[in-house]
Amino acid sequence: MTLYGYRIPSMAALLVWAVIWEIIGRFELVMLFPPFTKVLAALGDVISTPSFAAAARITMFSYLAGLAIAVVFGIALGMLMGLVKPADRLLNMWVNIFLSAPLSALVPVIMILLGMGTPTVIATVFMFAVWIIALDTRAGVQHVSPSLMEMSQSFGASRFKRLNMILLAALPEILAGVRLGVIRGVKGVVIGQLLVSIIGVGALFNLYSQNFLMAHFWALILILFAFALSLAALVGRLETRVEYYAGSRG
Repeated sequence: MTLYGYRIPSMAALLVWAVIWEIIGRFELVMLFPPFTKVLAALGDVISTPSFAAAARITMFSYLAGLAIAVVFGIALGMLMGLVKPADRLLNMWVNIFLSAPLSALVPVIMILLGMGTPTVIATVFMFAVWIIALDTRAGVQHVSPSLMEMSQSFGASRFKRLNMILLAALPEILAGVRLGVIRGVKGVVIGQLLVSIIGVGALFNLYSQNFLMAHFWALILILFAFALSLAALVGRLETRVEYYAGSRG
């Protein structure tokens, strides 16, 4: 970002919002917003508690399990839609519907099927992450240059090798979908633990809100935001490293 000819880091926007948050908290304009400095001070209290360590383990397991299943299934579904036109015509509408639908409304249905526990949270993470991964994979596969496939066929490449070539050529879009799925998965794990089974960070959110520990409540939200953005940044760095493959589709 450039302002009056000076380059300003993107983090400066966060500092502006932190200052606004601090002012609102200091003047007690909104009871739910304590000063930002108090939220930062509460970070240490939240992280150091045994309940946070236990909640983090439960949440991390549910999140990583659901995300892993979403990545595998989403890439496979996107490859199928990108390569098989009848499958794309059949599934594309439904994938877009699930992507734009209020998935929170489906969580109670998942609870009825899987019960009130970790499997429901895993399924919720899966539901939130899988559709964007599938659509981005489909887009990447459909942008693969036909000449690349013709060349592979002329050299007698097997079907398995051709699928690998398509996967590598579509990797930038696939990683873009995974990056978005990572962020949506964090939303899924929190909603799953709050709406269905009050476990993990959902239990901590419930505890802090019931006892009006709003500084701790917002500190926990900051931890989740930092976690999601850090994972997305890691995937984003990997995404930049494989942009070389995009040149083979031109």
